[in-house]
Amino acid sequence: MTVETTKNAVDEASWHLIDANGETLGRLASRIATLLMGKHKPTYVPYRHVGDFVVVINAQKILVTGDKLDQKKYYRYSGYRGGINEQTLAAVLEKQPERAITHAVKGMLPKNKLGARMLKRMKVYAGSDHPHQSQLINRVGSQEQEE
Repeated sequence: MTVETTKNAVDEASWHLIDANGETLGRLASRIATLLMGKHKPTYVPYRHVGDFVVVINAQKILVTGDKLDQKKYYRYSGYRGGINEQTLAAVLEKQPERAITHAVKGMLPKNKLGARMLKRMKVYAGSDHPHQSQLINRVGSQEQEE
């Protein structure tokens, strides 16, 4: 089976604005990962970067189910003996709410250089203000399904 790709055509990446207010963390992260990878486009191929830019606002207002605020833990290791740091989701959301969404989306992207480039196209902000007003932004609603 032969697959036709647009090798030399420049893919125009559009910008999507997602409001995380009242959204569940995992469901929101999977929607963001789909947009970053470009799986919603007919020109999607897994070995090319055809995804869009995603701006996430109100990261501090995400929801999680169950007791994940106290039970979910994030670990960092400094490289030294005894240098492991542990934080709960509640502590991460209090200090750096952008990290929770970034960590969840990073786990859903490819684990290679292409995935790192995809992650750079995601901009996460704790509040509702963002410096990307000048870009053409498609507002993605909470109830809207991506095709």
